[in-house]
Amino acid sequence: MFKPLEFYIGLRYLRAKRRNQFISFISFTSVMGIILGVTALITVLSVMNGFQKEVRDRILGMASHITITQGGDPLQNWEALAEAVTDADPHVVGLAPYIRKEAMLSFNSRVSGALLRGVLPERDPEVSDVWQHMLYGQLGDLRPGEFNIILGQGLARSLGVVLGDKVTVVTPQATSTPAGLMPRLKRFTVRGIFEVGMHEYDSGLALVHIDDAARLFRTNGGVTGLRLKLDDLYQVVPVRNRLVDSLPGGYWISDWTQRYANLFRAVKIEKTMMFIILSLIVAVAAFNIVSTLVMVVTDKQADIAILRTLGATPGSIMAIFIVQGTVIGLIGVLLGTLGGVSLALNVGAAVGWLEGVMGIQFMPADVYYIDSFPSELHWDDVYHITTISFALCVLGTLYPAWRASRTQPAEALRYE
Repeated sequence: MFKPLEFYIGLRYLRAKRRNQFISFISFTSVMGIILGVTALITVLSVMNGFQKEVRDRILGMASHITITQGGDPLQNWEALAEAVTDADPHVVGLAPYIRKEAMLSFNSRVSGALLRGVLPERDPEVSDVWQHMLYGQLGDLRPGEFNIILGQGLARSLGVVLGDKVTVVTPQATSTPAGLMPRLKRFTVRGIFEVGMHEYDSGLALVHIDDAARLFRTNGGVTGLRLKLDDLYQVVPVRNRLVDSLPGGYWISDWTQRYANLFRAVKIEKTMMFIILSLIVAVAAFNIVSTLVMVVTDKQADIAILRTLGATPGSIMAIFIVQGTVIGLIGVLLGTLGGVSLALNVGAAVGWLEGVMGIQFMPADVYYIDSFPSELHWDDVYHITTISFALCVLGTLYPAWRASRTQPAEALRYE
């Protein structure tokens, strides 16, 4: 069906004569529509992939893959539990105890609520990346009995504190005194400030030594729970199930897929919907190919009739216009893929340039989880986008080509 003659004539019809400049313009707009559609699809999906990865990495850099607690009671003898967990599954590569309580921090006349986390400095780096994001000080500055504290940058800024300042920690637990119930207070010295790039943690998390937290909250040697890190974060469900089977009853075992399921489910649904919505751009461009070829078929009625009288079959006529429309679609898909891949790999620099020119910030950190446009190009997304786009373009050529093959030579040449 597709012979060199059909290719030659189909490619020749792409070069419009002077009297057919309007058809050439419609062909150009069709190609541009496909280019823009494919570029937008690749870029947006890459940004959403990067956003999902960035949020996941930052959340799991501060949270844990798996958490083991004992309901609302303090967890006693965590060392024995740690040995049992390590023996139960080889995927566990890090483990650290923690104490987690809500508190209120005050400095001078400023007050801010915070999540106070007691950590063991020598073990916490096994499950957390906060030590990699220290702006001032280090995690080792948390020594037992010294009542030092490390604050997120946003929390330190809201309190107006710097290194060496003393903040007052107010716990929700009350102490009975002759004057009545009084809130439990303790002064801590600021020894470090961190910034992980997530507003939720930078403005609401404070770290203290686990022994100081135990004395402040009077946990009687117990901890809130154990935080586990795995060698593969996507193995959390089978590892959690094995721990449930191997550990005695009374423990609550949760993983990151349960705690942040709604967030990542929403991101996945949004990515799917954006793919469908932006695919409409390519569909509109494919309809432009249909209108272009319909006009070409109408304009070339006499040429088609002459080809038919010279022996061209309906299949050959159909192949000519399929070639023309397919080439338009192929050019658009290839250029769109090139533009989309280039933009996806450099979207951070492009957005930064636009923010500098326009003087605005597209993603404020106090509104979104992150304050930049990450991008992660997945080649399987590129393959799906180009395949679907090219298929739409080819489908758009079938009806005009079929109409051209149905042309009757006698009717077309009657008034020539």
